[in-house]
Formats: sequence, C-alpha cells, structure tokens
Amino acid sequence: MSKIRLGIIGCGGNSSGHARRMNENSDVQIVGTCDVNTDIANSYIDRNLPELDPRPAAFDNIPALLDATSPDAVVISTPHTLHFEHGMKALNAGCHVLMEKPMVTAAEDAYTIAEKVKETGKVFTIGYNTPCSANFYYVRECIRNQTLGKLELVTGYITQNWLRATQGAWRQVPELSGGGQAYDSGAHLFNSLCWSVESNVAEVHSFIDNCGAAVDINSSTNVRFENGVFASIVVSGNCPSPGGTHMALIFDNGRIEVDGWSGGWIRVYEGGEQLDPPPITDEMAAGSPDDNFIDAILGRAEPRTSPTNGIIQSELMDAIYESGRTGLPARPVRR
Repeated sequence: MSKIRLGIIGCGGNSSGHARRMNENSDVQIVGTCDVNTDIANSYIDRNLPELDPRPAAFDNIPALLDATSPDAVVISTPHTLHFEHGMKALNAGCHVLMEKPMVTAAEDAYTIAEKVKETGKVFTIGYNTPCSANFYYVRECIRNQTLGKLELVTGYITQNWLRATQGAWRQVPELSGGGQAYDSGAHLFNSLCWSVESNVAEVHSFIDNCGAAVDINSSTNVRFENGVFASIVVSGNCPSPGGTHMALIFDNGRIEVDGWSGGWIRVYEGGEQLDPPPITDEMAAGSPDDNFIDAILGRAEPRTSPTNGIIQSELMDAIYESGRTGLPARPVRR
C-alpha cells in the first residue's frame, strides 16, 4: 500500500511533535510544510525532519502546498482563529484533516466544518490529548454503562504560568487566539469534560479575570449539561508553580480521579473501595492523536474525536465568554 501523503500547515513549536510522530509512522510520507514564509517552513524541516528523503517542499501559502504536493491529509497547527479558513481549504481540496485544538473559535463555524466533513466523507479529528488514552476510554465507558452508577458531578482544575510564558506571542492577541488560557491549555480540560459526558451544554455561568492582559487568564465556570450532569472547572494562567491538573467525576456509587490534561494517571473508587488496579487494558488506548488519525484514514480504527466534539465545545466556549462578558448565565446558541 502506498504511503499517506501528508502536508503540515503551521510550523510553530506546537507543530514539531506532529512532525516527529508522523515521520516515525511507516504509513506516512511528509511531502510539504507551510507557514507565513518559506524560511520558517524550511527551518522547521531542518529542525524536525533533517534526514527525511525526499525532503519535503516548503511553502508560504496553503493553496500552493495543496496544488503542488496533492496531499491525502494535512495537520493544521496554526493560530486558533485561522483554523476554520485553513480547515475549509484542506477539505475543499479533498484532504483528511487533523486539526489542533480548539477546532474553531465560533460555534457557527463548527457546524459549517461538520457539514463539509459529511459532504466530503473525509476523516476529521481534533488533536486533544485524552480521548486517545486508555484511562479516558475507560472513564467514558463507565459513564455510558453506569458501571459506577449515574454520573452526577464533575470538577476539575488546570494551572500554568501561562500569562508570563505567552507574553508577546500570538496566544495573547485576541484576533489570532480567539481567547486566552481557557481556549488554549484550558481547552484540553473542557474537551476531557465534554468528550466524556457526551451531552449538549444547557447553561453556563462563568467568571473571567484577564489579569491586565488582552485575553482571559483566570476563569471559573459552572456548567449544566442537558443530561443533568453538573460540572465546575477552574482554569488558572497566572500560577508560577509547576503545571498541574486534576479532574474528579462523581457517581452515585463511586468516583474517578484522573489527569484531565493527558489521561496519564487515574484512581477509581467503586462504592467505598478503591479498585487497584482498575480494569484498564492496553487495548483501550489508541496511541497518539496522530496515530489515531492515520489509523482512521486506513480503516484500522475509529476516530476518537470528530466535528461533533468540536461543535459541543465551541458552543460551550461561546457561552463561557458570553457569560464572562455579561456576568449572567448563558445558554449556547444551537442550530
């Protein structure tokens, strides 16, 4: 079988991991990279793919990449507000798409992406950490099957030194980021929540503090899902302590505590007893988001994420920022 021809759109630091993982995949041939100028795209190849033969081509615009290399698939790792435009270009060119998080920065655009994916029949996944992990697969199965009873409450937090670390970068420019820490690192926690609960959001009440920046740094959000689950998520971008994250899912017959960033650790309690170890197997994992994307294209696995996840989270984020702006509860605007 011929290799999947892959283009990489966006050559910043976050994209480097995608390049290395994709280059290690024997089913993939990276054929081109693209950024705002070819010097950046070439430097990216030198850093991440120095031995790759043939050397990928470097481009300074997406149509040129798509026309010249005819990729089967693309990874898009560009500033958040550009995701919709770049994703639509790739889908219109007949490409499968792995989109970095967040999928888009407006719910209306999320619906448009979903419609285009349905029309084209292409694989479209989102680069979140936890859905491919065995631990979060187990979490979601417990919720679906009510293994620990009915899920009632979820709480979680994430802390980072984000305000200082991203000063002067595009992540603090609203026109490019679409928002601050809640849309950036916080998006992993919100996705872990939405992906696991599998319900539309009914209502949101959020408090936001920009800490003098142009975008949100700290936030505290309460969520009520349509299925009755309540959630409370705190996102900190002004904490110099080493980054931390924690989620607890509380059932009427147990509790799960888990790493909401990557799914790297988990503790499970059934009734009054801890399950040590919990019944989690290697087969529950799907590798990295890059692995799952390629496996899904080749028909070897179901994609762990989809535009539906992007829609639910986009509606949540729109409501978070609306509530933060007005000081009142907000309800998602749904098609």
